[in-house]
Amino acid sequence: MHAPSRGDIDPADIAACCAALRQGSRSFLAASFLLPRGVREAACALYAFCRMADDAVDEGDDEAAAVRLLRHRLARAYDTALPVSALATPADRALAAVVARFDIPRALPEALIEGFEWDAVGRRYETLDDVQDYAARVAGTVGAMMALLMGVRSPDAVARACDLGVAMQLSNIARDVGEDAAMGRLYLPRRWMREAGIDPDAWLANPVFTPALGSVVERLLLAADGLYRRVGAGVAQLPLSCRPGINAARFLYEAIGNKVRTAGCDSIASRAVVPASRKLGLLLRALTTLVPSRDGAAAPPLAANRFLVDAVVLSTPEALPVREPSAGRKGSPTDRLVWVIELFDRLERQAEQRSRVVRSSPLGTPP
Repeated sequence: MHAPSRGDIDPADIAACCAALRQGSRSFLAASFLLPRGVREAACALYAFCRMADDAVDEGDDEAAAVRLLRHRLARAYDTALPVSALATPADRALAAVVARFDIPRALPEALIEGFEWDAVGRRYETLDDVQDYAARVAGTVGAMMALLMGVRSPDAVARACDLGVAMQLSNIARDVGEDAAMGRLYLPRRWMREAGIDPDAWLANPVFTPALGSVVERLLLAADGLYRRVGAGVAQLPLSCRPGINAARFLYEAIGNKVRTAGCDSIASRAVVPASRKLGLLLRALTTLVPSRDGAAAPPLAANRFLVDAVVLSTPEALPVREPSAGRKGSPTDRLVWVIELFDRLERQAEQRSRVVRSSPLGTPP
């Protein structure tokens, strides 16, 4: 038997990461089953660390201290003088193994933590460029890391992966305007709001929907649309077995934006939800779109993402071949798709049951 290397991922740590995702990120966990096993397990490890980091900043009493602790934990995960077993949590150990196995430059997770720090200090976003700078850190980084998990390191492919991350984050921002405002956060470009006749600070003190606000949300969705159109060129460079999973994320988040539009861009009164029947059609489309459009293949990296692409280039001394990840879970892609659809359906029913419990509780919280 060979001695374990730093890049060996402990199945027990992966199981713990998946268990954590089942508590707060079930949709991601479900969609991940469209990916080959090797990619899926590594992605769950990365996402568990990202989720833990986000929650530590959002839910802690001292956000600045939480950011400092995250940087300390990241430094230990990258410290090759430390055995992976010396790290305290399954998420940290799994992260250390994944970054070693897939040669993920430290600049990527460091940028992610910087994005969380911007939340902690209440950074203000004046322009679309400012918002994209934020989205590059909290989501473009994830796109870049996912590309590396799939064995893809070419600058143009990584640029398109970062485009997808930023586009998905813009869709999230458009959907969560009301929820973010309730937390005292505003991610819409403040300049756009003033151009629409809205004082950003006064609005944040009393967040209500108006057609003028809807016009700002629509502008953000249009910016996301432009990035989604470029993503196919990156998907075309992925191993065939990885394309359905990435397409699923792409199509589902585009659909979130479309649901916001259907509601008149009012994401204050309610939160846009893609119904299970629509998810079924999108997942089927994800499975069958294996040769996507290459529109945008020659587009330069988004300015906000350029430092992420450069970090990957600097960590890749020579061109590496795209490798087809192991299939992992038994069954055809269609079998995996049916399984994911069924899981999404169960999650939708569970969410609706929890919502009914909350609405029926006298205090508006589960008993």
